[in-house]
Amino acid sequence: MALNYEAIKAAAENYRADMSRFLRAMISHPSESCEEKEVVACIKAEMEKLGYDKVEVDGLGNVIGWMGEGDKIIAIDSHIDTVGIGNINNWTHDPYEGYETDDIIYGRGGSDQEGGMASAVYGTKIMKDLNLIPEGYKIMVVGSVQEEDCDGMCWQYIVNKDGIRPEFVISTEPTDGGIYRGHRGRMEIRVDVKGVSCHGSAPERGDNAIYKMADIISDVRALNNNGCTDSTSIPGLVKMLDPKFNPDHYEDARFLGRGTCTVSQIFYTSPSRCAVADSCAISIDRRMTAGETWESCLEEIRQLPSVKKYGDDVVVSMYMYDRPSWTGEVYETECYFPTWINKESAAHVKALADAHKAMFGEERIGSPSSMSTREGRPLIDKWTFSTNGVAIQGRYGIPCVGFGPGAESQAHAPNEITWKNDLVTCAAMYAAAIPLYPTEEKSDDITQFRAGKTNNDIK
Repeated sequence: MALNYEAIKAAAENYRADMSRFLRAMISHPSESCEEKEVVACIKAEMEKLGYDKVEVDGLGNVIGWMGEGDKIIAIDSHIDTVGIGNINNWTHDPYEGYETDDIIYGRGGSDQEGGMASAVYGTKIMKDLNLIPEGYKIMVVGSVQEEDCDGMCWQYIVNKDGIRPEFVISTEPTDGGIYRGHRGRMEIRVDVKGVSCHGSAPERGDNAIYKMADIISDVRALNNNGCTDSTSIPGLVKMLDPKFNPDHYEDARFLGRGTCTVSQIFYTSPSRCAVADSCAISIDRRMTAGETWESCLEEIRQLPSVKKYGDDVVVSMYMYDRPSWTGEVYETECYFPTWINKESAAHVKALADAHKAMFGEERIGSPSSMSTREGRPLIDKWTFSTNGVAIQGRYGIPCVGFGPGAESQAHAPNEITWKNDLVTCAAMYAAAIPLYPTEEKSDDITQFRAGKTNNDIK
């Protein structure tokens, strides 16, 4: 399809002020996971004002705008929940009012990732303005909820409850000027240890669960930090970069980066401050690279020397998620988020790459204030964190690719910003890439690595 790229870029530039205003409006509504009601109303009103063909809110609370009349669907996804602000003293300005300059917008959610919502809403409007929606397709713009709490659960709901399965999805998570074709997965592991309480004046009469857990925590730390020589008692997670330990997927693991684990929470029970603790539990944040599975990660913890030492007193499990959405809907699922990588040659990745090269060249672009972090990095790359792609492609194999305004380094940080130039660039990219989607090159063979689902029957 022959496109007028200058017209697309000009249209995006003409919406710069509108996108900036819209993003600041979204930021002004605090929208932590399960509290997105106000920002959903803000987005719905903006879509209706822009003449979307249909705007709806599904049972979970995802806001969905539609453009076009075809039977086939191409989706653009932005999660609209944010994390909290943490210690307000770390912020130099109000995180929900903030400020803007000619270059940036300040506030919680600017990069992660309501900026992506602004670009998606206006990029699709440009497609309608310039008659760029491919024949036979409609565009689905999703403002998804609860991603910060449980990545991809919103898309499990869309696929399983709403019954919608797009042909491919663009994720607008921040990519710092790059086109991202995958990322590591993750899972949330819990370790519970039993003990026996007694009076603290004679601790030898009891069995201190905290002391047992201290041994386990030390081993978890070693699992993350150790190397993988033959003499290492606990081979570290870096081993998955070595063909000796990961013969089928070490190259994919090197692309994504090694897996990691860290203790993120600790809990205990004790009759009093004058007693020995009779239980202790920890949460482990486990990032998974190619070649690792949910089963292998659980078994890795079960095989730690300290866990084996304490035998039946230790239980290793995976968390489940069942927190009600802002609508009151509960979608229970496991806290497992599969790893995925696209082939660089996949048609949907090629569409974004071709659009970028036609409009902006073969290198990452940005504002002067962002280029110091972008220069020298490959245009096509991967995220460090995880996204809703864990469900879209990780669980369901629906092709997914990322290009979004802002930077990962801004995510969850105080004094979060995003760049106005990114909003414009991304809106233009969405409007140009979707018409370039080479349907004649579509293939079922687009996945380079996908960890897939567990054997739990999640509906």
